[in-house]
Amino acid sequence: MERPYWSPEGIDLDRPNAARMYDYALGGSHNFAVDREMVERVEAIMPGSSLVAHANRGFLRRAVRFCVGAGVRQFLDLGAGIPTVGSVHEVAQALVPDARVVYVDVDPVAVAHGRAILGGNPYATALPGDVRKAAQLLGDPEVGSLLDLSRPVAVLLIAVLHFVPDADDPYGIVAGIRDRLAPGSYLVLSHGCPDEEPEAADQVQQAYRGTATTLPLRDRAHVQRMFTGFDLVEPGLTWATAWRPDEPEPERRELLAGVGWKR
Repeated sequence: MERPYWSPEGIDLDRPNAARMYDYALGGSHNFAVDREMVERVEAIMPGSSLVAHANRGFLRRAVRFCVGAGVRQFLDLGAGIPTVGSVHEVAQALVPDARVVYVDVDPVAVAHGRAILGGNPYATALPGDVRKAAQLLGDPEVGSLLDLSRPVAVLLIAVLHFVPDADDPYGIVAGIRDRLAPGSYLVLSHGCPDEEPEAADQVQQAYRGTATTLPLRDRAHVQRMFTGFDLVEPGLTWATAWRPDEPEPERRELLAGVGWKR
């Protein structure tokens, strides 16, 4: 297919990408036909799965509001994807106009579109980076130019670590982040979990092997392990739809979510 005007040079237009698939599931327009086809394929395997993206975005909004209420004014969103409606800077800056937000993603489309959206916003930026090198990112001068990591910050790992295989040690990634954070910081995390529908989850994982990212879903015990060294705030590790909902909503049991506080 022809490369869209908004897509950076060198993008593989024939292979699905998780960030662009997420954008499509949320109703965005910065995705390719292969991304849309993959979302529809997953939907056929697990009907209603596209709604997981909306459940995840709802959790993100509520968690950001919680962190702002707890006094946090800095946010680092790792594996942020494309900052569509309801992203961190919109939620945080609606409450505190000078809240600072750094988005990081490995996908050039996500970074390019993020920079276009954030142009003229002095308190937010989008940077290229790989979540597998998160500890290094925390020491990046560009991150440090906007965020003061000697003060509390909320680090968001929203539906990203289930794209990191065990060989890349997702637990070590989170531990490396934790060790760089100031006391009073928060970890906001959501992660795909196969516990409720293991057969369908296995089919979805196999489908993802044709994308640029694999999908190593993990059970509750393994997701809980990622919060080692953090105190989980109420209601603890739960389904994304059940984490402090603004109003009752249909429960979805594909995505675990939680917020941890560093003493």
